[in-house]
Amino acid sequence: MLHAKTKIFLHPGEFAFVGPGDHLHTLLGSCISITLWHPQKKIGGMCHFTLPGHPKVRSLNRKPDGRYAEGAMELFKEAIAEKKTHITEYQAKIFGGGNMMRSVGDNVDDTIGTKNAAAAMQLLMQEGVEILVAHVGEFGHRRIVFDISSGDVWVKHQPVTGGTKANLCGRT
Repeated sequence: MLHAKTKIFLHPGEFAFVGPGDHLHTLLGSCISITLWHPQKKIGGMCHFTLPGHPKVRSLNRKPDGRYAEGAMELFKEAIAEKKTHITEYQAKIFGGGNMMRSVGDNVDDTIGTKNAAAAMQLLMQEGVEILVAHVGEFGHRRIVFDISSGDVWVKHQPVTGGTKANLCGRT
């Protein structure tokens, strides 16, 4: 990985869309980050959403809320339109959706992480975006770094060991 011109750390609900030389970083637990990268233009973005859906219907006058999957996708579409590109020209990678509690008898299909991962995949498929990698689920948290120049995403997955609760939200 080359040194970054700019390093941007995303917190829950944040979004960034940048150019070559920039690195986007985040920590994920049950949250999800989607990375979108344009291989010809070497531009891309990353979101960090916390929940699959907004609990209330969004009014037409409010800005997209990056804390929710639909809002994050709207932010991507706005940034892509500003760059005069089309969403199907991008490659997607999905990270996170970890189960942050390990206990006997867990129904992993019913966790917020699993629901977040499913929402991310569904939204990308609806837009016709190619999903190259999905490093989601399991127990524990992930630290990711997205290199916009190459499209590479480095992942460090830290599993949660028996009965421990993690306090985090957050190279393929």
